[in-house]
Amino acid sequence: MIKKLTAYFAETRIELKRVTWPSREETLRMTAAVVFISIVVAIFLGFLDILFQYLLEAFIL
Repeated sequence: MIKKLTAYFAETRIELKRVTWPSREETLRMTAAVVFISIVVAIFLGFLDILFQYLLEAFIL
């Protein structure tokens, strides 16, 4: 069991060395894109919520 765990962690370390990590610039750019898209989607869903609330109050309630 200990040998398997040791082998697992050794293989994990080797695999992590092969990973191509993004640069700081690329990470910041992608983070900004995710934040921007999240804000746009939140605003869109907020408007839909207000619209549906208005329609429900006007036609159903």
